[in-house]
Amino acid sequence: MKLLLGIAVAVLALADAGQSPLQRRVVKDVLDYFHSRSNVQFLFREQSVDSSGTFVQLHLNLAQTACRKQAQRKQNCRIMENRRKPVCLACYKFDSSDVPKVLDKYYNCGPSHHLAMKDIKHRDEAECRAVEEAGKMSDVLYLPGMFAFSKGLPA
Repeated sequence: MKLLLGIAVAVLALADAGQSPLQRRVVKDVLDYFHSRSNVQFLFREQSVDSSGTFVQLHLNLAQTACRKQAQRKQNCRIMENRRKPVCLACYKFDSSDVPKVLDKYYNCGPSHHLAMKDIKHRDEAECRAVEEAGKMSDVLYLPGMFAFSKGLPA
């Protein structure tokens, strides 16, 4: 039993080591979002993460643990076999400053078969494309009333 736990911890450490700081930040944000939903009663952990693109786009495979989401010690929660394994898609666009700020984001979590449905998949792709375009100069629209100029009275 201790050997299995040791292997699980090592695998999670290796998975975490292969992620960039921005990817780890997105994984944490998506897990926080997922656990904040009222229909989620148990704690979930990332099982695998797929990432691609010039901006951060992640496919997180989650696995249900034996712990409730309000548990104090979340590190020792074992993954339950044959339980819910939701999938989350997350798209984040960061600026290029020293401390990257989120320009735009999109995430969607659900059962794996749910995210594979055609209409949901198309919506997810469109939302992620919009996120990827965030912050580009083509996005800037100058609309009436966006800027106000006033002339000061002479002193």
